[in-house]
Amino acid sequence: MSPTAIKTVIRRLAAGVFGLSLAVSAAIPAGDDAGADADAVKAKIAKAFGVDRSQIRPSPVSGWYEVQREHEFGYVSTDGKFLLRGDLVDMATGKSLTEEQRKADRLAALQQLGSDSMIEFDPAPPVAAKYLVTVFTDLDCPYCRKMHSQIADYNAKGIAVRYAFFPRHGLNSPTYYQAISVWCSGDRRAALTRAKLGQSIPSRKCDNPVDKELNLALKLGITGTPGIILPDGTLHTGYAEPDELAEMLAKSDAEAADAAKAAKAAAGLAAGGTKG
Repeated sequence: MSPTAIKTVIRRLAAGVFGLSLAVSAAIPAGDDAGADADAVKAKIAKAFGVDRSQIRPSPVSGWYEVQREHEFGYVSTDGKFLLRGDLVDMATGKSLTEEQRKADRLAALQQLGSDSMIEFDPAPPVAAKYLVTVFTDLDCPYCRKMHSQIADYNAKGIAVRYAFFPRHGLNSPTYYQAISVWCSGDRRAALTRAKLGQSIPSRKCDNPVDKELNLALKLGITGTPGIILPDGTLHTGYAEPDELAEMLAKSDAEAADAAKAAKAAAGLAAGGTKG
């Protein structure tokens, strides 16, 4: 690969192409010494991808670093010579280890955004909320409207829904300004419901999270609405019937319980081996 081609690969990755193609490897500029000092290699990787060195971490595979740029992930050999694009998959379980990282990253991003930047519809007593899903929504998306028309059915199944705005047509579009008006209304829940029914709402302006939520949706790779993030960080793109969503959430809970049991068992075996 020519030096020009190498630089092109790096520029594409730095623009956020991590994980968007089949796994391939390509040489990247680095020292020729395979035993190059780790700090020096990390400095070169950080410079190449425009990331802080704290975003370069050991990967589950010996000899490779995991590199995170904003919300994208890639892998670079610890000698700084090779780049791997694509998901890292555990052959024994079939699980994408990269997706597990994405899930954790989504949850961290939502926590940073904060619940006070979203509009929540939670179950009314005596129904208790068992699950909380975050939905990136567009006010005029047909399936977003269908989902909201069934909000009582989701709530009845113990599913609390909190909305973040994702105007699909971008900044300065009609639904972008409508989202701002909803947020700036005295009763945000009622205004959102009216907007999703196609009813007009008074135009309003105030400090609002619409730009932040729109940018976050794009950075998280959400390509359609509704974009539903489950409590474990899984992203489900598109509409899900109340029963279907409840099944997904129950399955996610069961898998998390199984994983916790397996981890506990492995820890017990490790402790036993140490004592022996």
